[in-house]
Amino acid sequence: GRGMPGGEGMGTGMRAGAGLVLGARARLRWVHLILGGALLMPYFLLAQVVVGVWSGRGNVFGSTALTLASYGLSLPLVAATAVFGLVRPLSAGAVRALCGVPDGRLAEGPARSWAARGRTSAWWTLHLGVGAVLSGMSLAVPPMAVVLIALPFVSGLRTAEWGTGWFGTGASPYVAPLLGIGLLGGLALCSAGAGALLARMAPVLLGPTAADRLAEAEERAADLAVRNRLARELHDAVGHALSAVTLQAVAARRVLDSDPGFVREALAAIEDTTRRTVGELDAVLGLLRDADPARADAAPAPTLAADLDGLLARTRAAGTTVTAHQDPGPAGNWEQLPAIASREAYRIVQEALSNALRHGTGPVELRIAVRAAEAGTPRELEITMTNPPGPAAGPQPRTTGGRGLRGAAERATLLGGRVEAGPYRGQWRLRAVLPLGGGSR
Repeated sequence: GRGMPGGEGMGTGMRAGAGLVLGARARLRWVHLILGGALLMPYFLLAQVVVGVWSGRGNVFGSTALTLASYGLSLPLVAATAVFGLVRPLSAGAVRALCGVPDGRLAEGPARSWAARGRTSAWWTLHLGVGAVLSGMSLAVPPMAVVLIALPFVSGLRTAEWGTGWFGTGASPYVAPLLGIGLLGGLALCSAGAGALLARMAPVLLGPTAADRLAEAEERAADLAVRNRLARELHDAVGHALSAVTLQAVAARRVLDSDPGFVREALAAIEDTTRRTVGELDAVLGLLRDADPARADAAPAPTLAADLDGLLARTRAAGTTVTAHQDPGPAGNWEQLPAIASREAYRIVQEALSNALRHGTGPVELRIAVRAAEAGTPRELEITMTNPPGPAAGPQPRTTGGRGLRGAAERATLLGGRVEAGPYRGQWRLRAVLPLGGGSR
């Protein structure tokens, strides 16, 4: 009874070893090697022609030396063709499917640098070179092993011309089956070892280089920047609209019986706000579905020149007094602003008014002015909004998350500007400064 645990451990070890040599993964890696051998054949046939012309012999298969020379000449041809970028994704795909290498350890996409192409060339040569050797063994060893295993039982095999040799000199034919089984076992071991070697080398030669990691990080950063911009657009458009519509509806309800004219204006403002917001929401959701950065940059967006007056009118329709001071500079209008500055400035003003509607308790004063360029400084667009602060924060946490002010700061930062928000002389003030260029150096 005491010997059973050791016996069970030995049996488990034998099963594990057999799984490594004959298991499903080992068989898939053998298929991967056979594919490598098949891919080498065009190179080998071309090299065979060259060697045949050089040696003066039309058929090099009759000479082991010329066959090996053709094989050796085919490998530089393999290495040369592997510099094409698409070889790496094809190889990586085959490795994932057949060698059991996880995705994260292999590079995505074509090789971008010469260092990556060199590593891919080394992998391509290794795969096809080792695969060709194993393919030859897989073609030659099984028939030979079958003959050896059947030799004691089929007399015709022992008397055949090609069978007279070692076994025709008095050696026992009953040794032949052991040799045949040994050949099959050796083939399985060679296949498992070669497959394991390629699986180990794949992350080294097909793994991402520093250039690949940098390019991937840049792609992720670009995608994140686009998504952040769309998130800001969605937050600013929908958040402002909901705040404005809520306050307009509340104001209209309070004077429903006493001031029908104001109610009509409020309902018209609600209709206009919701219609515009539905259009902006549909545009942003369309861009999110397409995930196209070029379309995101070209998407229409409100600007100071075209939409500021409407924004102020809708805010006033909610019952909030808004005093606006506009100084576009010598141009006399906002149409002379750079398009991106006009667009981002509109969103910053919109967010400032949204905060005033949600958290303020009194009239709003808004100043938008273009500062002339001075020595060493560019022209700047300055936005300042002040209003009385709301009541002190209660025990309930704030539900807006501060995303609006953070989004306004991100908009300004993208243009090289800045946003400041906080208490100022008993008021709440938001101040944004956006460079416009045109300064003297």
